[in-house]
Amino acid sequence: MWSVRMCVVIVSFFAVSQLATASATASAAAQINSNSVLVALLDSRYTELSELVEKALLLQTLEEAVANHNITIFAPRNEALERELDPEFKRFLLEPRNLRSLQTLLLHHIVPSRLSQTEWPGESTRHATLSSEPLHLSNFDSVKLAGNAEVVRLDDVFRTDGIIHGINRLLIPKSVQQDFNNRRSLRAISAVKPEGAPEVDLRTNRLKKPAPPVPAGSPPVLPVYYAMAPGPTLAPAPAPGPGGARRHFDGESQVKDFIHTLLHYGGYNEMADILVNLTNLATEMGKLVSEGYVLTVLAPNDEAMAKLTADQLAEPGAPERIMYYHIVPEYQTEESMYNAVRRFGKIRYDTLHVPHKVLAQEADGSVKFGDEDETAYLFDPDIYTDGRISVQGIDGVLFPASEKTDSKKLEDVKTVDRVQTPPKSRRGKLLEVACQVLVTFGQDSRFNTCH
Repeated sequence: MWSVRMCVVIVSFFAVSQLATASATASAAAQINSNSVLVALLDSRYTELSELVEKALLLQTLEEAVANHNITIFAPRNEALERELDPEFKRFLLEPRNLRSLQTLLLHHIVPSRLSQTEWPGESTRHATLSSEPLHLSNFDSVKLAGNAEVVRLDDVFRTDGIIHGINRLLIPKSVQQDFNNRRSLRAISAVKPEGAPEVDLRTNRLKKPAPPVPAGSPPVLPVYYAMAPGPTLAPAPAPGPGGARRHFDGESQVKDFIHTLLHYGGYNEMADILVNLTNLATEMGKLVSEGYVLTVLAPNDEAMAKLTADQLAEPGAPERIMYYHIVPEYQTEESMYNAVRRFGKIRYDTLHVPHKVLAQEADGSVKFGDEDETAYLFDPDIYTDGRISVQGIDGVLFPASEKTDSKKLEDVKTVDRVQTPPKSRRGKLLEVACQVLVTFGQDSRFNTCH
């Protein structure tokens, strides 16, 4: 009986020693030496990726992966994570509640097998990653691709337990992109938002009604004239647009693009100079387009602008009025204007020079603007069209008919005064004033000098 107990004790001691030896071996395997690819990643040029790995709490997971596999890491360069990544998407990844999405994204960059330059597949193949989604590797015209990213540094870090390839952009799995698209927004919150005191519309002296929801790309509710040099209470809210961080139209960039197009097109330098230097219309047009309005610019060429006299431009506000008369608050192309004048004969388009309108009619297979003697033909159609701003080149400068009539009457009046009413001397003026005083107080007729 005693011998049996001794055998049991010896067997138990042997089993315990075997378990201790196995655990010591596993812990030694889990330890990472200084020449590991993981240590090289933390000390390499990919510092932004290393910081994301630390924030995602993935160091232990990567240590186990390095201990069990010979891995390949596709590391995005720092510029792709600092400046080229969408700030809103980066903010989404760094939020604590989205830790699982960040971990999935980072694990998608690690393949649990060794893929060096010599072992790169010749055709498009799928490789499993540490995430649940595979990664496609391909080779096109000596350009190696990992997913939709180009491999810019092959075998950048070469270690016995892994390889690091540098890529030019971040790899985003479909699941992470879907989580980002389905993220919570203010519209999904059912709580009642606090409302402030009611506002009074200064134009109507009535309470302002809440504005209805405006679909993207629709024109503003207020007319364009309220947005021209608006005050703080009359400026309309920017219309939602497809581009930009705030989903508003970027009018300043669009105006800059069409002015650069005028300069590169040639023959419209004077028009661009007036918009930028002589007036502040370029800035104002950018604000209008940013607020959702559309514009059509009838641009006179340099030959037509050279016919303007110094007196026409020297009058205060004259350059602005001339340019306003050449801006139509509609989006028109050469085809739309020509079809309109062919169908209706004559059309009067509104301009920003309120309340004057510009006449358009069909002539010689083209569109002629203006009436009476001063007309202009559509000379260079569709110089610039981007869906918000349309620029049409014309061969003349247009003036409203009423302004031309007023200037002609003013010249006629000046001519009549110069011919029929010669200037009086100082004695004649004093005598006339004295006669009026005598007649007013009823003096007798012996003062007949007035007659």
